[in-house]
Amino acid sequence: MTTNYETREHDVLIIGAGGAGLRASLEALTQGASVGVVCKSLLGKAHTVMAEGGIAAAMANVDAADNWKTHFRDTMRGGKFLNNWRMAQLHAQESPDRVRELEQWGALFDRTENGDILQRAFGGHTFKRLCHVGDRTGLEMIRTLQDRGVQQGIDVYMECTVTRLLTDNGRVAGAFAYWRETGRLIVFKAKSIVIATGGIGKAWRITSNSWEYTGDGMAIAYEAGAELMDMEFVQFHPTGMVWPPGVQGILVTEAVRGEGGILRNKAGERFMEKYDPKRMELSTRDVVARSIYTEVKEGRGTEHGGAYLDISHKPAEYVKKKLPSMYHQFKELADVDITKGPMEVGPTCHYMMGGIRVDAETAQSTVPGLFAAGEAAAGLHGSNRLGGNSLSDLLVFGRRAGLSAAEYAKRASPTSIDSVQIEQAEKELLAPFSNTGPESPYAVHRDLQEVMQNLVGIYRTKEDLQRALVELEKLKVRAAKAGVEGSRLFNPGWHLSCDLKAMFIVSEAVTHSALARTESRGAHSRIDYPNLDSVWEKKHNIIFGESGAMKRRELPVEELPEELKQILAQD
Repeated sequence: MTTNYETREHDVLIIGAGGAGLRASLEALTQGASVGVVCKSLLGKAHTVMAEGGIAAAMANVDAADNWKTHFRDTMRGGKFLNNWRMAQLHAQESPDRVRELEQWGALFDRTENGDILQRAFGGHTFKRLCHVGDRTGLEMIRTLQDRGVQQGIDVYMECTVTRLLTDNGRVAGAFAYWRETGRLIVFKAKSIVIATGGIGKAWRITSNSWEYTGDGMAIAYEAGAELMDMEFVQFHPTGMVWPPGVQGILVTEAVRGEGGILRNKAGERFMEKYDPKRMELSTRDVVARSIYTEVKEGRGTEHGGAYLDISHKPAEYVKKKLPSMYHQFKELADVDITKGPMEVGPTCHYMMGGIRVDAETAQSTVPGLFAAGEAAAGLHGSNRLGGNSLSDLLVFGRRAGLSAAEYAKRASPTSIDSVQIEQAEKELLAPFSNTGPESPYAVHRDLQEVMQNLVGIYRTKEDLQRALVELEKLKVRAAKAGVEGSRLFNPGWHLSCDLKAMFIVSEAVTHSALARTESRGAHSRIDYPNLDSVWEKKHNIIFGESGAMKRRELPVEELPEELKQILAQD
């Protein structure tokens, strides 16, 4: 069966070229490893670019009282104490050094009057903590890491999709992939692998995520035997564009609120006064998203079903200087001048707190030789991520994953890949070409997005979640019959049929976990269980595969050491 495929060999293979993948590759190179980076799209087109507001790090450049302990406390409180405490501690302690390193590598930041990196306020953070470059911080971060990677000589395989991890006696041995342009097959041999593939937003209809975000990394890790954790926690960013339809879901950065933007309903009321009178617009994302959703549901939404976000009370020059990308985005896409009037915004599926379960220190999954970092890994953010923590997460744990993967590769004994795995992977990849029925991957994807949007959205109930599981089973049957026409060259229908498999795995994992967690915590809101439950505060949901079926178990949340408990107890 096996046709010709090319083979490439590296010590460390990194899947994903966003902030976490690039930072991991730089660290692995520093350790002397041979590094390959595979990305589904073009280099530089990662979702890190969409993190516009800034990098959260307790530098204390603007608020002298800030320190890692306060950052740790904010992160734990934002995540409603479901966070992996050690990850939260490492993240808070190491973020400032990672930002300084980025600056040394050439990243340009906005400055205070005495030349330090400027920091802005953001939801859930006690102090002004976000190091930023206007509202295009993620872009600057990717540019810096990418330039350094190219200069150091990383091997990059662009527009290449990994569909399966290859193992040898339970440990990682490589990956099976194909070139998107030609459909040619490629097998990577590697001693260790880092998954940095980001999130799962394309399983929902309204999302800030672009086409690459189909949960591939989590799905291939799960199939290779890794465990997924806390998959019920999907963050809906409170502010995505809602009009015109073609731009629905595109992100409107939290920096608009950080710089003083005000949310109002159609009656002009500043409704956050009702939901969080203390923090108002700078409340945590889960609270703001639910508040907008509630206003719309109760009939106080704007004409296109959102809320008004207004920064036009600030001087026009200030807005253009602080939020240049937002100014152009609304002008070009919605014909709205944000210096003169309000933006229309609504919640959009944005970020995944859950993901591959990893060790805090090494970022290794439960499969030897398989590491994960960034949005694809779970633990740091608990049940709800604070804005700005994603970029520092990428730097801190991207570095740790790259370091650990390189050290593992140095120690690893040789592995071999049996041809049966490659044949199975190829057979599965090419199956859609032999399906001749009328079913199309596009129709299945559209229906999957409707199921997740309507039944596994911002608010959830037992009935909806049970119905979602039934619908997902029906859709899986349809997906197995979906055929594609034409050749393997430039065939988007075929690419989508590969992505669908990953989306089903992550959608099912999210739904099972959401059904089990009978409480509301962070980004997971149950109408039938509206309160926090102390029983669930102590438990993670773990999803794993067993003889072809998806199973769930519970894992106790690790107890905090005494000195960290004292930090959390402070006001």
